[in-house]
Amino acid sequence: MSAILVGYNQAPALRRAVQALENSRDRDRLEILVVDCGSADESTELDTDFPAINMLRLPHHLGAARAMNIAIRTAKAELLFFVSPNVEVAPETVTALADRLQPDPEAPETDVAAVCPLLVDAEGKPASRIHPIPTRAELQAAARGVELPAVPLDLAQESIVVAYPELDAVLIRKHFVRSMNYFDQRFGHYWADADLAMQIKRAGKKIQLFPGVRATYHPAPDPVASDPLARADRISGAAALVGKYEGGMAGFSFKLGAVLSALARFDLGMVGKLTGGSKLDGSQAA
Repeated sequence: MSAILVGYNQAPALRRAVQALENSRDRDRLEILVVDCGSADESTELDTDFPAINMLRLPHHLGAARAMNIAIRTAKAELLFFVSPNVEVAPETVTALADRLQPDPEAPETDVAAVCPLLVDAEGKPASRIHPIPTRAELQAAARGVELPAVPLDLAQESIVVAYPELDAVLIRKHFVRSMNYFDQRFGHYWADADLAMQIKRAGKKIQLFPGVRATYHPAPDPVASDPLARADRISGAAALVGKYEGGMAGFSFKLGAVLSALARFDLGMVGKLTGGSKLDGSQAA
């Protein structure tokens, strides 16, 4: 198994997350890859404290999609565990998920592509960020900073089929990620997780959440939320998602609406970033 963490100026959270992974049962079977996106804090020195991890240092923030693709191509294992720096796994979390994802050799091919634990807060209350596949209206609201709708979970079940878990703690087979030609880098920093959920649905596969397998979620602000490039990246990525699944004209209409909204606010800087397709890494979207 390969655990993949992508971080940016999140040294304390990364240290907590990596320490929890180090305490995992069957640690000798777990590869830990940390992708640092050009941090200016102590994140870059994490492998001094944890010499057994594989540290990938990027020159600057390339966005989550590219960072994850770099880690996937580096990962040695066939099971990939995407975990947020804000998540602290229990010692049995990773092994328990792997046991549930590995197919029974005597059973037909499974239709489960990915599995995830129930996230709980420090008091043990459910904190998983699970959504339905977003509609265009929900993406428009999310691009303005509104939270996506959450799905209530029936925790009495042994397992729950979910549509769209954010990549806080998700275990998936590498061959599925390869089959979708890795994460689509048009999404920059945002929406690669939504695209993954939609690709799984399109393939007729499922994502299962197991309430009996748990990890602790520590809420924290998005470290790039205040960056205007990140806000433009979020809007452009949502437009790319709409275009990918509803057609090019739908994606163009989505972005045009965002441009007109920025014009109405006299936010000419955002207009320029959106019309230029600016992404978090400073590049231009194709």
